[in-house]
Amino acid sequence: MISIMLVDDNPTFLASIRQFLATVAQARVVGEARDGLEALELAKTLRPDLMLLDVAMPHMNGLDVARSMQSWPQAPRIVFLSMHDSTAYREAARNVGALAFVGKADFVAELLPIISGLVTTSPGNGAKA
Repeated sequence: MISIMLVDDNPTFLASIRQFLATVAQARVVGEARDGLEALELAKTLRPDLMLLDVAMPHMNGLDVARSMQSWPQAPRIVFLSMHDSTAYREAARNVGALAFVGKADFVAELLPIISGLVTTSPGNGAKA
């Protein structure tokens, strides 16, 4: 089982991703945040294995959230989900250590293999391998 935190300022997309993840047996959504600052605070408390993180958000963008968490002893793994799919964003995501960058239009097809891979390769406690 992998604990997942959702971070996106679009409530419609949050509902869609939550609904999709409810069908994934090895995934459990443990929390949601609507902006970068809320995401950092909530992640400190919830300590998710994986954070599905939007790039463009109010108060603090997703790339800055990821940079802030790089110094954490047990930072969640990050997959960026964004409608702003560009080479520059993909490179920036790699530079902050993200597992993947997934376009929002493609999340259903692309997320399942990522989550399955984390569950399969993790030693008993989610993605904190």
